[in-house]
Amino acid sequence: MATVDRSIKPSFTKSLFLGRVASELVLPYPVMVGAEHEKVARLAASARDYLANVYDPAKAERDGWVGDDTIRDLGELGLLGLFVDEQYGGQGLSQSGYCRVMEEFGRVDGALAVVMGVHQSIGTKPIYLYGTDEQKARWLPDLAAGRKLAAFVLTEPNVGSDAYNLETRAERQSDGSWLLNGEKRWIGNGAGDVLTVFARSELGHVALVVEKGMEGLSTGPRFETLGLRANRLQRVRFDNVRVPAENLLGDAGDGFRIAMNTLNNGRMSMGTSIAGGMKRFLDLTLEHATTRHQFGRPLIDFELVEEKAAWMTGQIYGLESMSYLTTGLVDLGVADFSLESAMTKVVASDVGWKGLNKAFQVHGGTAYMDDHPLSKALRDFRIFPIFEGANDVMRAFVALGGLKALSEDLPDMRSLSIGDPAKAIGVLAPYVSGRINRAIRPGRLVGAHPVFAKHNAAVSEQTVQLRDAAEAALRKHGKKVQEKQLLQKRLTAVASGIYSQVAVIGRASATFERDGLQVSGAEKTVAIHFLKRSQREVARQLRSLEVNDDRHTAQIGTSTRQTGGYAFDL
Repeated sequence: MATVDRSIKPSFTKSLFLGRVASELVLPYPVMVGAEHEKVARLAASARDYLANVYDPAKAERDGWVGDDTIRDLGELGLLGLFVDEQYGGQGLSQSGYCRVMEEFGRVDGALAVVMGVHQSIGTKPIYLYGTDEQKARWLPDLAAGRKLAAFVLTEPNVGSDAYNLETRAERQSDGSWLLNGEKRWIGNGAGDVLTVFARSELGHVALVVEKGMEGLSTGPRFETLGLRANRLQRVRFDNVRVPAENLLGDAGDGFRIAMNTLNNGRMSMGTSIAGGMKRFLDLTLEHATTRHQFGRPLIDFELVEEKAAWMTGQIYGLESMSYLTTGLVDLGVADFSLESAMTKVVASDVGWKGLNKAFQVHGGTAYMDDHPLSKALRDFRIFPIFEGANDVMRAFVALGGLKALSEDLPDMRSLSIGDPAKAIGVLAPYVSGRINRAIRPGRLVGAHPVFAKHNAAVSEQTVQLRDAAEAALRKHGKKVQEKQLLQKRLTAVASGIYSQVAVIGRASATFERDGLQVSGAEKTVAIHFLKRSQREVARQLRSLEVNDDRHTAQIGTSTRQTGGYAFDL
């Protein structure tokens, strides 16, 4: 069979907006095999053992920090340089391998998972991806060993989701160095040793590595937060910090691209860490529901409790499938995975929050006690739909990225200009209305197991509907499509639903191929249950694109703003 060059293919999700199911990008489902599988299993077991027998999440929360000893221990165990090349002291894992080990931290403590993720996924990652050989040799060994801690320094007091319009400035000096001035906030590991800082300059955005102890660099005080209290969230200030020329990552002008690509990578480990957390929530739910008796029988015997456990099982399976399909795309060399990464982050943080609340409800008042692990998780998890790209922004990013790809594919729209969705959609010029006469043939998932024939057909049909809905949005709203956020939210929900179905079909098909259908009966039930639920939700979102109450929503919103709040007396 001919090898597919995935590096020149568009993203799978952009293909969906074009009305195509690009099965060659996603099937066969990517799985770890051989030496890496064994290595990942050893590292995951090492992490699991340490977290179970040494690390104390409650103590870390009380102390306000996971502990320098923890960072040192994890470095010695080889868990702080999971994707770093072995020549620099790392483990050399693939993206899938890295995210699989990160799942263990998410299972035990959201705060530690964030510290680990900030250090590796976004702190060390820019140096790994964009550093020269000299820069890698200079910083990566200490970062992989845990002798130094990394941070990603982007957010500012007046700049959050609008990351393009940074206020921190870097002025290039005659000797090639940079003079850095500005303030950042909400920086995880902000008091760390190696800070990748993003700023604007007369040459464009730049990414500069600032090291602890540089004159003019100051951090703190730390922010006191609702959750993740064992994560040091800092202010970071730069007062004429002189950064050597050799600390520039990439070229001047590459900074924004480096920041966005780093975040695209970082969001994937959030997906698997949350999957790990949800597995813990399910374990706690089953433990409580089988030992706690009410009305003469265990809680798990009641349908509404059993339904919650079933829901969590199905959603974990779907999230896990989606997350590792996305990491697999990276490992297979797919060049553009930004939309898939964003969708994974949105789905993970939304589903994780819902799963936590279901587990909390089963536990009742027990979970409301401050020392209960679900009480801590409730505080910790609330930030996940907000950071590393707020979910509302990510929904707009996915929809507008898909619409941009579609506008470039339509014959009468090729001259239109939709700007980079990461910088916010640009102006959509006027165009000729009227539908192009064409027959969309999205194709099927080649390689899907026959048991999924009906679901495979549903994926194809919903892909056609997504294409039609996206084109209708372009033709109806023109340049105002960038402002239609409710429409964008629904388009993203449709694309995410289709993508998750594809992931589940691919994963289950791989399992059936390996183990046989009879052996995998339980997995078949979970997969089909998930697919049916997802297909119904996608159908609902597609209907709501045409039949909705947005007009009244806008009227009520406007009225509420004008009156300054609720204005109806009883």
